[in-house]
Amino acid sequence: MAGTKAGGMKAAATNKAKHGSDFYSKIGAKGGRAGHTGGFAANPDLARIAGRKGGLISRRTKKTTEKAA
Repeated sequence: MAGTKAGGMKAAATNKAKHGSDFYSKIGAKGGRAGHTGGFAANPDLARIAGRKGGLISRRTKKTTEKAA
């Protein structure tokens, strides 16, 4: 029954029986505490520097203004 709605209901019942009726509340709270807004959201100056580095390393070829004769 793995992967079916009935199997999920059975697994939920087993988890609640083994670990208590607030099992899913507890694991959800753990995830919420573990999450931190980091990276570019916390440091916009770092995002600016990283964006500049990415932009300078262009994968496109340089276009010349001279026409081939």
